[in-house]
Amino acid sequence: MIVETKTAVFDEPLYCESGRILQPFQIVYETYGKLNKDKSNVIIITHALSGSHHVAGFYEGERKAGWWDDFIGDGKSIDTTKYFVICMNNIGSCFGSTSPMSIDPDTNKPYRFKFPVLTISDIVKAQMRVLESLDIYKVKAVIGGSMGGMQALCYAIEYPDFSEHIIAMATTAYTRPWAIAFNKVVIEAIRNDPDFKDGYYESKDIKENGLKGLAVGRMAGHISYLSPNSMDEKFGRKYDDTDGLYDLFGRFEVEKYMEYNGYNFPHKFDPLSYLYIAKTMNIFNASRGSDTLAQSLDKIKAKLHLISFSGDLLFKPEEMEEIYNAMKENDNKNNVTYKEIDSDYGHDAFLVEVEKFGDYVVDILEERI
Repeated sequence: MIVETKTAVFDEPLYCESGRILQPFQIVYETYGKLNKDKSNVIIITHALSGSHHVAGFYEGERKAGWWDDFIGDGKSIDTTKYFVICMNNIGSCFGSTSPMSIDPDTNKPYRFKFPVLTISDIVKAQMRVLESLDIYKVKAVIGGSMGGMQALCYAIEYPDFSEHIIAMATTAYTRPWAIAFNKVVIEAIRNDPDFKDGYYESKDIKENGLKGLAVGRMAGHISYLSPNSMDEKFGRKYDDTDGLYDLFGRFEVEKYMEYNGYNFPHKFDPLSYLYIAKTMNIFNASRGSDTLAQSLDKIKAKLHLISFSGDLLFKPEEMEEIYNAMKENDNKNNVTYKEIDSDYGHDAFLVEVEKFGDYVVDILEERI
């Protein structure tokens, strides 16, 4: 598999939905496979909250592959011997694209809270700049899960002639109170950590020492990515062999798991980026600018494929069914499919249970669905 990592830099302003302007800005992106002559084999992958452009393969010396490596690669469901795959790091994220800790050219200091609050539309608009710079104006598919699914829906609604297929997984048409509440726990935990320093921390200090507020918040958020059944199966009531049962802070295995994921996370993810991305997800609403969701979805010309997971507690299957039913109200009702995957894993099933939907995606791309 041919893997290339690049950075696109733009001096022209990005006009954000909030009325703010981002200028200049850059986006780090990664490509996999080879672009064919007529550029008809392009697939865009959009990432979730903590994801990045590194969606597949290994970097030199890296022990862990890209976040969707089971799904994308030579001979895999998204076969990079056939398709040219592009994944872009969202603006606002902390893996190289312009973010709150990037330098504001007006002050020569990090933006921090002067960074604009972004919408999903802003993120996709910035991605379109990258694609236009590559002379790519039509793609085979846009595929994403969770926040990536929000972006996929945005592509479908706001750029209706851009993609043949839109595959949105484990997502929603608008963020409900349940998901906003989980985000609130993380936001408050970050803001109330003294080491956050009201947003004026040094990045190197966080990377070196972590941030307890983000760690604790991430633990709460991580619960929403799993399900009770998956926790029962993975951990049961196993207790740490080295901890005494009657020690006050002795731990069950599930507690150790939460600690590991929580306290490692701040070493690789920026707190201000997390706050901004959580806000972006909270304000997402696919029907904004239209009277109803059905009217907004009526703009879609691509074939829209919705994939939900039965054990997803963050964006429940009925949220995706609502999109499906709204599409059925429109004249383009034959342009939508819906599949619910039987899964006890939880929200993260779209990342880890590829074997349950990989062949289905292949059938979509091969025009069998």
